[in-house]
Amino acid sequence: MTEDRLPTMGYWARAVLTVAAIVAVLAAAWSVRNILLLVLVAGVLAVGLDPQVRWLQRHRVSRTWAVVLIVVLSLGFLLLFAWLVIPQALRQVHALAASTPGYITRLQDSGGLVGELQARFNLSDRLHEVADRLPELAIGSIPKITQGAGSALFNVLTVAVLTIYFLTGLERGRSMAAGLLAGSDPERNARILDESIERIGGYVSGNLFISLIAGTLAFIVLEILHVPFASALGLWVAIADLIPGVGAMLGAIVCVIVALFVSLGAGIAVAVYFVVYQRFENYVILPRVMGKAIDLSAPAVIITLLIGSSLAGLAGALLALPVVATIKVIVREMWPATAAVPEATRRAQPP
Repeated sequence: MTEDRLPTMGYWARAVLTVAAIVAVLAAAWSVRNILLLVLVAGVLAVGLDPQVRWLQRHRVSRTWAVVLIVVLSLGFLLLFAWLVIPQALRQVHALAASTPGYITRLQDSGGLVGELQARFNLSDRLHEVADRLPELAIGSIPKITQGAGSALFNVLTVAVLTIYFLTGLERGRSMAAGLLAGSDPERNARILDESIERIGGYVSGNLFISLIAGTLAFIVLEILHVPFASALGLWVAIADLIPGVGAMLGAIVCVIVALFVSLGAGIAVAVYFVVYQRFENYVILPRVMGKAIDLSAPAVIITLLIGSSLAGLAGALLALPVVATIKVIVREMWPATAAVPEATRRAQPP
């Protein structure tokens, strides 16, 4: 029997250098993780918008002009939202500022529970103090607001520009990726790539469909309750609902605040509607739509979103479902027996 020999010094040197290189790459990636997340988000959006671009290509529109058309429509949608919301919001803020003295006078003369609270806590004096300090607070908050708005604008512009570049060169990127992944089984690897792209596209399309449902239902409810600016608020709900995790809450808060200016009952009714709808969306609409779009079960969709948002916040919630759907495609193609088990189980069941 031959004795086992220890690896040579060259082997250990290569192993140490390999581990050091991997650690260095991971450390570098961690230091720029925010930029990498923006790149990943842009990539997911580009793949998700690709079906619309290819649909335009099938109708004899070149890919460049198809991307331009998609971008113009997106900008038009945002400009429509700004046109509907910003002038109305400015008028409402001006009207609120002009009505504040009257609200304070009414508060001083009110009776019942409100009058008792006014006598005990001097609410009118406190409101006067807050109104007098508003300019100072606003000026002091300008640097923080400017910094936060600048950072958010930079991220949005970065994602938008990268999405346009990725969308324009997606066909070339797909061909390059297919060549790099050819390996020993090029047909299988090509199927993995195409199906992964299809799942990511389905995820983005499903997200847009869910946001359309949220905005339409919000518009109907706000119209029934005679809340002003129902169309603008419905549009806001649809846009905010695209943001995983916190988007639904952002859309609801604005609608509730506007409804409270109508009446307390309208504000409560709008709040109750959004609480009920968000539960319905999270546990009924989203799992069913996403389950069909990316081929994941309803529990898997919910668990994946929870884990993704816990690990990486907003970006994690946005990327979790495409990543898991891609992993499922890879596992199913690499180990076909895992996909054949449910089919065999179904065939074994009695009719």
